[in-house]
Amino acid sequence: MKASKFTDAQKAFILKQGSDGIPVADICRRTGISQATYFNWKKKYDGLLPDEMRRLKQLEDENTKLRKVVADLSLDKAMLQDALRRKL
Repeated sequence: MKASKFTDAQKAFILKQGSDGIPVADICRRTGISQATYFNWKKKYDGLLPDEMRRLKQLEDENTKLRKVVADLSLDKAMLQDALRRKL
């Protein structure tokens, strides 16, 4: 996935402008993002501070790694159980 060219502080500032009443079209034109990007950020980060945004990203990355580990272990368990059934 492509890394964002905007920092968490910049994203928070852009979202704050929207909550202050500036039209979304103007914000998007000035910052060079699409309205879809703005609304995706709003859905995901609205009301969060930049340090909370970083923590959210860290937790999402950790969750992804843990899901992969669980999937690998589940596959290993299924293979071992299958091997045991064949021997018995």
